[in-house]
Amino acid sequence: MKAFNLSGIGLTKYLFFTGKGGVGKTSVACATAVSLADKGAKILLISTDPASNLQDVFGQTLDGHGIAIKEVPGLTVVNLDPEQAAAEYRESVISPYRGKLPESVIQNMEEQLSGSCTVEIAAFNAFSDFITDEKKQTGFDHIIFDTAPTGHTLRMLQLPSAWSTFIDESTRGASCLGQLSGLEERKGIYKQAVATLSDGDKTRLILVSRPETTALNEAARSSHELMSLGIKNQTLVINGVLQQVDEQDSVSSQIHGKQQSAIKNMPEGLTGFPLFNVPLRSYNLSNVANIRRLLSEDEVQPVAGYKPITGEKSLDNLIDDLYASGKRVIFTMGKGGVGKTTLATGIALGLVSRGAKVHLTTTDPANHLNYDLAVKSGLTVSRIDEAEVLEKYKNEVRSTAAPTMSAEDMEYIEEDLRSPCTQEIAVFKAFAEIVDKADNEVIVIDTAPTGHTLLLLDATQSYHKEVERTQGIPDSVSKLLPRLRNARETEVVIVTLPEATPVFEAERLQVDLQRAGINNKWWVVNSCLSLVETQNPFLQAKAQSELTWIERVKQLSSGNTALVEWKNI
Repeated sequence: MKAFNLSGIGLTKYLFFTGKGGVGKTSVACATAVSLADKGAKILLISTDPASNLQDVFGQTLDGHGIAIKEVPGLTVVNLDPEQAAAEYRESVISPYRGKLPESVIQNMEEQLSGSCTVEIAAFNAFSDFITDEKKQTGFDHIIFDTAPTGHTLRMLQLPSAWSTFIDESTRGASCLGQLSGLEERKGIYKQAVATLSDGDKTRLILVSRPETTALNEAARSSHELMSLGIKNQTLVINGVLQQVDEQDSVSSQIHGKQQSAIKNMPEGLTGFPLFNVPLRSYNLSNVANIRRLLSEDEVQPVAGYKPITGEKSLDNLIDDLYASGKRVIFTMGKGGVGKTTLATGIALGLVSRGAKVHLTTTDPANHLNYDLAVKSGLTVSRIDEAEVLEKYKNEVRSTAAPTMSAEDMEYIEEDLRSPCTQEIAVFKAFAEIVDKADNEVIVIDTAPTGHTLLLLDATQSYHKEVERTQGIPDSVSKLLPRLRNARETEVVIVTLPEATPVFEAERLQVDLQRAGINNKWWVVNSCLSLVETQNPFLQAKAQSELTWIERVKQLSSGNTALVEWKNI
């Protein structure tokens, strides 16, 4: 596997970096932009990543129009805020209806336009201008984006009914329909933008992954989805490959072995692309100097007298508190790959050992749960098959909507049913049924609904009450919604990693929960190298860089932070 180098990737006018949160899309995009500018090219870098810290990296206040970077002649950076863009877009769609429709209908429309799908549409709306603007095309040698639209967004843009006004929501339960209803006049711009994305002579898609099974699987899924839409000029970059391996140090040997196994067994769909790697670096990418070094060098600074941190709260402290406070419903919540299932299992087993009667529910298709161990320990276990419950929910929606919908509208509803919000609602209905049946057990669930899902269900419930159509929300869901807001009964444990993007993403999850009236107490920072004894100077330096993010989580959780050490699992 070659090192990522700009002369070998086949540069095009437009470069889009894509990948799951925390893999380093923005870092690699920044390093590419700075390196090209240092070679004399005129570069426009556009970030739509809400977790990015580009203002800190470049030491300048950035905006959505473009700021020339003093330390990097030739580089202009645009920092788009997709959350703000989504809020402005949401208001532009809804404002004509205020005062004309009942408040419950307005609330329902607002929540439909508050999910991740709308943020994606708003981001695409913002950066489509940069793809189609002729002045920018001639003023820059390369235009670089640190995120790419999802296949779901691109398919939505191509459906006629996506551009009409809100489809009657009462026909199909909770939904995020209507995202495009205010953008009709920009249809031509979007068509041109999508055509540019599909033109291999103009655009290269760079899939960024970590050398981890979950990240590579996500890269393969995104690649296949975008390939099916005609975006075929793709390259794979595996970021964070450990190269400083010390045979005498078990931790570095285990990390290296695990990474190489993931790379060797990567999904077949990725093996045909040009493949590059970026080494794992010991430093945070917190300034231009470190961005310049990312693709070329690492000067490991020895950590004098390195010792793992001690005296921190542990998972046992968290479990003691859950047990003592008599929590009845416990969720582990976080983005993919942070270890929610493993921690949910640990919490459930810990509660059983303290004398609680516990039921553990998992949605994890990777089956990290050791059923034999769980059952022998006195746990009862159930599994929600996400594909199965999603298909069941889709069929319920189809049967309700089909009799009154045109073929075009049904095509749009089919795409809406592929959205992340739909999957969340389907899973939420499934575990609401499990909680409803468990009278005298503590329920531990390895996933949690976002605040958006809860508010969407709330809004749909009040809307259905007003129009006397209650078939959209089952009793089990109606009963669970208030229980989730009861802090004496429910705890949402937020799980993250000691790195920038996972912490920023977890912080947004917390804000979203608070928006829905749910306050969580405990956070878990998983896979901490800083708790592990290692003689490898590189890993010692890496462990030291975790401390900033651990401290930030302690602030976010008012000190209710449990740290879990890195393990080779």
